Amino acid sequence: MVEADHTDALNPATLARIRQMRDLYPSPRSAVLPALWAIQDELAYLPAWSLEVVATELGLLAGDVEAVSSFYSMYFNHQPGRHQIQVCRNVSCGLRGSDELLRHLENWLGVEDGGTTTDGAFTLEGTVECLGACGGAPMMQVDRFSYENLNPERAEEVLTKIRNSEPRDLD
Repeated sequence: MVEADHTDALNPATLARIRQMRDLYPSPRSAVLPALWAIQDELAYLPAWSLEVVATELGLLAGDVEAVSSFYSMYFNHQPGRHQIQVCRNVSCGLRGSDELLRHLENWLGVEDGGTTTDGAFTLEGTVECLGACGGAPMMQVDRFSYENLNPERAEEVLTKIRNSEPRDLD
């Protein structure tokens, strides 16, 4: 059972968005992904208690919601940096240098895959299997924005521009 303080920890607009998604689909299971996005959009990650809120709001088991949130790499179960970098590692990107790109970014940012920079600006997630841009390989996604045909220098330019333009409005 979800404690009231957890539900109260979310903005009422986020809860309304989850309920709207629940009512939009014929099956509450169809609303799990948008409900998780609603919470992550507010909190920047999905704390364990938030999965219970989604389960309660959708009338599902918490374990079912947790299974969905842990399957997809776009959901974070830990507090990420202000910007999330995902480097595609699928076949097309791999053949065009994504492993080298990831190693370069680890060195340039001073973090290992999964880590957050000391200034909290970036979290590097390089274990993403496919971001759907095979024709523009290698590619990375930063805060849901895709950057294709990358080399180490171009990736640095993108991240420097993002860091220098903070705060960034994603809406």
